[in-house]
Amino acid sequence: MRIPDRYRLTFTHGPSGTGADTDEVVVERTSSLGPGGHPVYCDPTGILRAEISGAGEVRMLASGGYQSPRPPSAEPLP
Repeated sequence: MRIPDRYRLTFTHGPSGTGADTDEVVVERTSSLGPGGHPVYCDPTGILRAEISGAGEVRMLASGGYQSPRPPSAEPLP
């Protein structure tokens, strides 16, 4: 199975349903592995880091203090 080089992460804010706001961020694979042994992906700033499994499960990794990011949905990009 080929490991995607990039993912689009979609974060949903506010109440679920039609009134929710979303933000999208593209992340690229790094040479690091996360605590679960899956590749770590990072945005261009290095602030947003996520471990993404082959099944598309996302584990957000804190890159600094006082972060408590919610898990986004992940879509592999070509």
